[in-house]
Amino acid sequence: MTTPCIITVAITGSVPRKVDTAAVPVTVAEQIESTHEAFEAGAALVHVHVRDDDEKPSSDVGRFAAVQDGIRQHCPGMIIQFSTGGRGRELSERGAMLRLRPDMASLATGSVNFPTFVYENPPEFIRSLARTMLDGGIKPECELFDLAMLYHAAGLLREGLLAERPHVQFVMGIAGAQPAKRSILEFELRELKEIMPHATWTAAGLGRHQLEVNHWALELGGHCRTGLEDNIRYDKSRLAKSNAELVRRVADLCGDYDRHPASATETREILGLPAASP
Repeated sequence: MTTPCIITVAITGSVPRKVDTAAVPVTVAEQIESTHEAFEAGAALVHVHVRDDDEKPSSDVGRFAAVQDGIRQHCPGMIIQFSTGGRGRELSERGAMLRLRPDMASLATGSVNFPTFVYENPPEFIRSLARTMLDGGIKPECELFDLAMLYHAAGLLREGLLAERPHVQFVMGIAGAQPAKRSILEFELRELKEIMPHATWTAAGLGRHQLEVNHWALELGGHCRTGLEDNIRYDKSRLAKSNAELVRRVADLCGDYDRHPASATETREILGLPAASP
């Protein structure tokens, strides 16, 4: 039997809608439709940002609720992960949607320089978000943009702010953060095994690194993230038509590594999440 690979699709993020393609979904209806297509293509987990009427990153709880309701209706059992990321949002706003109790939420465990701004995550803010997630039964995905964030995540585990089976994501290829180098990923995996031996992991490559990082994760036994948030190009010559197209690419790769796209049920078992409600 092959080994399951959780395919996460990051559908929107804060990338601009391109004038020459309708690929990036920004309205609630577009996000629900795009997620459904990606679900049908093999994604079991969706990473969600929302936009306001001017297509800027938003913390509007109503929009998050509408997207969540639509995904639950059209993608039975799919794991919904809300972003608490900082682009265009104040610290006080970034956890507002957690009252909706999604299955998961992102949790960056430190601050880092991005190309045009500082992605700020002060220690007490991180602990506050982690506590809110723990109290609400929301599983964090610890987003690791550099090596220090791995050890900060381990510290949260020691403090009891993460459950016993944490999940981490190694984010690679952002200028100013950790580069997309396989040797770095392999080192971090050795450290992860030592300091958080029960953790599961995903790797995400940004921009032109998306596909090569997918290959590394499949070979090394981890899980994959893809989607238009991370890379709007399918290859150097053309833009991706949809999130589903990028998901299908990873799903097709799975067989090369004796893997298969994890179903939503398998994903919940792997991540220790409760079964989906009918």
